[in-house]
Amino acid sequence: MLSTHLLKLVLVFTFVFLFVFVNVSGSEPFLHLDYYNKSCPRVLNVVRREMECAVLADPRNAAIILRLHMHDCFVQGCDASVLLDDTLTLKGEKKAAENIQSLRGYKIMDRLKLMVESECPGVVSCADILAIAARDAVILVGGPYWDVPLGRKDARSASYELANANLPGANEGIVSIISKFVSLGLSVTDMVALSGAHTIGMAQCKNFRTRIYGDYGTTSAKSPISESHLSTVRSVCPAIGGDRNISSLDYVTPRLFDNSYYQLLLTGEGLLNSDQEMYSSLLGIETRNLVQEYAEDPLQFFKQFAESMVKMGNITNAGSFSNGEVRMNCRFINSLSHSDD
Repeated sequence: MLSTHLLKLVLVFTFVFLFVFVNVSGSEPFLHLDYYNKSCPRVLNVVRREMECAVLADPRNAAIILRLHMHDCFVQGCDASVLLDDTLTLKGEKKAAENIQSLRGYKIMDRLKLMVESECPGVVSCADILAIAARDAVILVGGPYWDVPLGRKDARSASYELANANLPGANEGIVSIISKFVSLGLSVTDMVALSGAHTIGMAQCKNFRTRIYGDYGTTSAKSPISESHLSTVRSVCPAIGGDRNISSLDYVTPRLFDNSYYQLLLTGEGLLNSDQEMYSSLLGIETRNLVQEYAEDPLQFFKQFAESMVKMGNITNAGSFSNGEVRMNCRFINSLSHSDD
């Protein structure tokens, strides 16, 4: 009887073990706040110090790093694939339509990685460094704080094709943009809140020319200030030429993370078609209400932006956890880290 009882217990425990193992190993890896508590306890301080230097040197670096993180997460999840340089065997994402000649911040990431490596060699992924740096960038220009779950791995691949397909465009319609967010598990609320990152952003002329020579005049309030601003941006962005000339997306407080971006949408002064459509499009009933809410309540915008950033930052590349790595150089997978920059 005893041996039979023991046999039953062994079978039960074996079944439970296999059930847990199969379900855990097949589930998405879990990011958590204390991931580096023992292996690299000072990583947050190191990244914060370097970001303070970068933003002090040029406040625009805050928007640059934030945008870099967002463009990373929209392609394969937040796996630092956007940082990979092209090689003979890998086509990266840097030359995709929404990245080439506009996405920057790679040298800042080189510096951040160098400092973190000097503190904890081979421990912290480029993807995690970028996620932390984006949070700190927002804080340093007056935005909200949020805890950053950690434990991402760096991808050993990139996708030029997905970068072209997944990243929203400046002149893209609201329905198409919503579908891109939803396909990543992000809601309409997330879309409107995350678009608030444009409160500290800049845009190139080629991305807002259609808007300022199109329906800007019909949507704007036509106040002396708005008319003066339209004249200014047209001088920056002529009808022909000057594609890479830049202008602030929020001309009221361009270097401060606040809700004035939404207030400009209420007066029809969004610089990009994709932004203004959130308030002006007949198809944007839900987005219009959210724009109104964030324009009137900066605390609610901050709260939702922080929540949506965590949600976006948790988009993971399942393959990077099984086949990923901690890159020694964010520009190359480890087998190519010895290559020239």
